Amino acid sequence: MSLRVSDLKVHYRTLRGDVRALDGVSFELGDAEILGLAGESGCGKTTLGKSLIRMDGRMRHVGGTVELDGTELPIGDDRRMNDFRFHEVSLVPQYSMSALNPTRKIGKMVGELLRSRGVTPDTAKLLGRLDAVGLPHEVLDRYPIELSGGMKQRMVMVISTLLDPSLLIADEVTSALDVSTQKAVARALAGFRDNGFVKSMIFITHDISLTYQIADTIMVMYAGRLAEKAPARTIVEAPRHPYTRMLIDSLPEVGVRHADRRLSGIAGSPPSLLDPPAGCRFRDRCPLAFDRCAEEPPAAEIAPDHFVACWKA
Repeated sequence: MSLRVSDLKVHYRTLRGDVRALDGVSFELGDAEILGLAGESGCGKTTLGKSLIRMDGRMRHVGGTVELDGTELPIGDDRRMNDFRFHEVSLVPQYSMSALNPTRKIGKMVGELLRSRGVTPDTAKLLGRLDAVGLPHEVLDRYPIELSGGMKQRMVMVISTLLDPSLLIADEVTSALDVSTQKAVARALAGFRDNGFVKSMIFITHDISLTYQIADTIMVMYAGRLAEKAPARTIVEAPRHPYTRMLIDSLPEVGVRHADRRLSGIAGSPPSLLDPPAGCRFRDRCPLAFDRCAEEPPAAEIAPDHFVACWKA
C-alpha cells in the first residue's frame, strides 16, 4: 500500500472560529494507482492535497495520521516535512502556470531548485522528462514568458517529478487550459505513472469526465467528508451516493439535445463548515433524506473497493 490516510482532520483558523475543511477523511491509495478527487468548490479537495505536503499558516492539523510507504508523515510539523517534500511526496500546484520564476531562464531555475534539495542536476534525466511531455529541449534556454500556458504547465510537471517521488499530487492542473491541451496534460500525467516516474498519484479536479479518462479510482467529497469512493467506471456508470448521482446527471452528453434531456443542477448549497450540521451533511439537499440521516453515516464498503457514506446505499 502506497498511501494510507486515517481519520484526517484539518481546520482553517478564522476570526469567526475554525472552519472544518477536513473532518475525518480516511482512504487508501495503492501502488501504481491514480486517484481522482472530485467534488464542489469548498468540499476539501485542495485542502486534502495541500495537507499531504505542506500546510499554510491558516491550516491546523487537528487529528488523524498519514502513512506513505509504511512511514508516517509529520504533516503537522513544517520543518520535519522538508525531508519528505519532492523526494517522497510532490505537488503540481493549482495555477502552476504562475509558479515559474519570471527572472530566470528555465534551465538555470531547475538547476537552482535541485541544488537547494541537495541533488546534483542530471541533464540527461531532465532532457528525457522533456521528451516524455513533448517539450523541445530549447525551452531550457527560454524565460517563462516565452512559453505558452500549456508548455508552462508541462514544465512544472517535469520539475515536480524530477526526484521520482512516491506520491504526486496534481491540483486542478487542467482548469485554465483549452480542451485539447487538457487532454495532452492528462495523458502526460498518466505517462508519469506508466513510466515509473511516480509510484501513485492524486488528481484533483472538478471535471469528472476528464478524471474518468485517466483515474483508476474516483473519490467524491462533500463538505469535508468522503461521500463515495469506487473504481472509476463504477462511479460513472453505477454511483450509489445521491450526491454522486446528481453530479453525474449534471454533466452534458455528447449528441444529446437539450430538448431530449435537460440538465439539472443540485438545489441548495453546501453547509457552512464553521458550524456544520450533525448527521449527513448532504441531507438538506438530498431527495432521499429520511429520519436516520440525522445520524452521521459511516463510509461502508458495500462492494469490493466501493465505499459509500449513505444510510440508503
